[in-house]
Amino acid sequence: MEDKQSASGPLAGLRVIEMGQLIAGPFAARTLADFGAEVIKIEPPSGGDPLRKWRLLDADGTSVWWQAQSRNKRSLALDLRGREAQEIVRRLALEADVLIENFRPGAMEGWGLGPDVLQAANPGLIMLRISGYGQSGPYRDRPGFGVVAEAMGGLRHLTAEPGRVPVRVGVSIGDTLASLHGVIGILMALHHRHATVSEQAPRGRGQVIDVALYEAVFNCMESLLPEYSAFGVVREAAGSALPGIAPSNAYRCADGYALVAGNGDSIFKRLMNCIGRPDLAEDPQMAGNAGRVAQVAMIDAAIGDWTAGRTVAEVLGALAAADVPAGRIYTVADIAADPHFAARGMLQEMDRPDGSKLLLPGFVPKLSATPASHRRNAPTLGQDTDAVLREVGLSEAQIAALKARGVVA
Repeated sequence: MEDKQSASGPLAGLRVIEMGQLIAGPFAARTLADFGAEVIKIEPPSGGDPLRKWRLLDADGTSVWWQAQSRNKRSLALDLRGREAQEIVRRLALEADVLIENFRPGAMEGWGLGPDVLQAANPGLIMLRISGYGQSGPYRDRPGFGVVAEAMGGLRHLTAEPGRVPVRVGVSIGDTLASLHGVIGILMALHHRHATVSEQAPRGRGQVIDVALYEAVFNCMESLLPEYSAFGVVREAAGSALPGIAPSNAYRCADGYALVAGNGDSIFKRLMNCIGRPDLAEDPQMAGNAGRVAQVAMIDAAIGDWTAGRTVAEVLGALAAADVPAGRIYTVADIAADPHFAARGMLQEMDRPDGSKLLLPGFVPKLSATPASHRRNAPTLGQDTDAVLREVGLSEAQIAALKARGVVA
């Protein structure tokens, strides 16, 4: 990708300070950056964001995950423990629209960078605060990680085969869900700020967005709580099935598994006719979901008997012809080779400094008039320190003195 410095996208002109690390805060900031926001990422001079060294490393010792998580951002290497560094953040916050942080509650206040200080100086500032348990409540001071939040939010209890040990989702889904809720909150807060512009508040009124990891997970748990409240039902793990909605499952084929979702009334009829069971298609007891749920074991067995003697490709071909939703389980190799991913721009090619190519995930959502773009590669540690410090009014001599004392890098 070409390193384009000019901002574009619906958020062009929006200035964001990112003070988080690893996943939750930085993913939210990356989403804003992809759509045009200027994101200044603050990271410690000694090593930077730990994500730079997570999972598989490139030839220069940098995680390739970093290239996805930090594209379109600028890097300011700043030791937040020092008063001079904290004053630099206050200067940045004066002109910022959004500040994102995912430290443990109280950390920002301890540095003199809480909402009481920053929003007093800049009433239009929007602060997104992501933490394990939120900024209030009896658990607020506990260290919170996504995997713990996924369990507390109810997700881990459901991710298992019945009677087996619950397993984690293979990615940091709790962090990502919190990030996306945070982005939603920022966009709503920006709308409110625009609506509150006045002579007393020429930029409008900012606010604090409090996102807890466990709450972001819990918010996606569908009917879990109302079913417990109404019927005392504790939903249990069901493997690949979708409890209470039938049929929807993974079925063994001769060379793998096919996912089949035949749970619509008319879809169910087409599915049964496709697998040679017109008797089930026309059975009045199967006409609605409740009747199918009552006999889901029999239905699953009928579908499984049909898939068992066919390859995944044969199953999917037959179901596609019958207009029944179905698919196979993709590996990342399948994703990288799939023409639909390519046609939708979901395999973005990045130019590395050595001239080689790296594939990164594309942009979501797709906006027709103001799409996201890859304007610059992920920064090296402190790549933009001097430029950012000049922008807040520091002289070359002051920058050199801060570097000599290890405040910036």
